Order: sequence, then structure tokens, then C-alpha cells
Amino acid sequence: MSGDAITIKGPDGNFMGYLARPSAGQGPGIVVIQEIFGVNKVIRDIADGLAARGFFALAPDLFWRLQPGVQLTDKTEAEWKQARGLMQRFDADKGVQDIQASIDALRAMDGINGKVGAVGYCLGGFLAYLTAARTNADASVGYYGIHIQEKLDEAARIRKPLMLHMAEGDDFVPPPAQAKIQAGLKTNPHVSIHRYPSVNHAFARPGGKHYDHACADLANTRTTTFFRQHLN
Repeated sequence: MSGDAITIKGPDGNFMGYLARPSAGQGPGIVVIQEIFGVNKVIRDIADGLAARGFFALAPDLFWRLQPGVQLTDKTEAEWKQARGLMQRFDADKGVQDIQASIDALRAMDGINGKVGAVGYCLGGFLAYLTAARTNADASVGYYGIHIQEKLDEAARIRKPLMLHMAEGDDFVPPPAQAKIQAGLKTNPHVSIHRYPSVNHAFARPGGKHYDHACADLANTRTTTFFRQHLN
């Protein structure tokens, strides 16, 4: 299965996205929120996988203001350096506005049942948390989101289901940050957190240094079930 490039109308201008459609031509929508490597093959494959499970999956190019069409891998130090530079310059507030525009674009498509969720990884996991707090997404999922501990003041704004997948051995989200996140979210009944022992950041990125097949399958199964529960 392969998707199409589409144009999304945002508050600050138009930007591109990768859209994968379910074979049935109808179902819920999911915004797939990129890592720091852009809308690369990993993200497109995730969108294709969601489409195979019956969802419209749209991966917006959130780096369009900085460098449209970024497609990096995690295989070379040069690409890591470029990706880190993009993340440092990235405006998360603007990114969430673009995610809302992507949600709106999905809801306007023929075949969408009206329900739209979001799923993100790393930087996208952080943005998925902000999406739950700031947008009208019906359900959100974040994988090993960075910086969430810095935005816990927004937790009270989360009024739709949010699932977080946390790697206990995450080099980018150390134990004190994880404890702070859990403490800051434990009183919100809309939030569920799954912890994965002995795995590191990006354990669900196929081909990545820390990919863990068993934990990735478990997390992805939980995500699919979560979306079927809340978006149908």
C-alpha cells in the first residue's frame, strides 16, 4: 500500500502531507506525527500500516517552515546533526496549530466517520501530548515523548483519551522526568500510561538501534485497540 501527497491548508500557509487511505474507503482518521527526521519512510510505513488496519492516516510535514520535505534517517551522524538542528529551531506551538489543521483536513474528507485521533513518536510523542491538551482530537497516543515533564501545567486541559508509551531505559527521558510525568498525570482519568522495562528511546522504530520487536508489537497492539475503542 502507498499513499499520496496532499496539500493541507494551515493558518500560516499551505503545507504538504502524506495520506494513506484504507481499502474500504471509509473509517476514522489518524494524524501521524513525525519524529525529528521528518516524514521519512518510517513515518510513511506507519501511516500505511494504519491504513491497512482501516484508518485514514495523514502524516503532515511539520518542518515545512524550516525546510519542506525533510526525509532523514537515523543511520548517519550527519543526518542526526541535521535532525537535532531542526528540532532546536522547531516551534512546537506552531506545530500543534498545523496538527489541528491536519485534523480539520481529515474530518473534511469523504469517507471519514467524523472521528480523528493522533499518534506521535519522540518529538511527535511530545506533540501528541500537546495535541490532547490543545486540539479537538478525539484520542491521542504518544510514544516516548520528550519534554512532557516541562508542560504538565497543561494536563488539566486533557479531556479526551490519551495513551502514553514510556521506555523505562529512555536516555532522553531519564527516571526523574518519567516520575514527574507520572505524578503530574495520575489524577487525570483520561490518561493511561504503559511502561516498558529494559528498553530505550525509539524502541518502536523498525530498524533503529534500540528497536525491540516484542515491546513494539505490544505497544502497537495497544495503540490499535485504543483507537478502535475511541474512534469508531
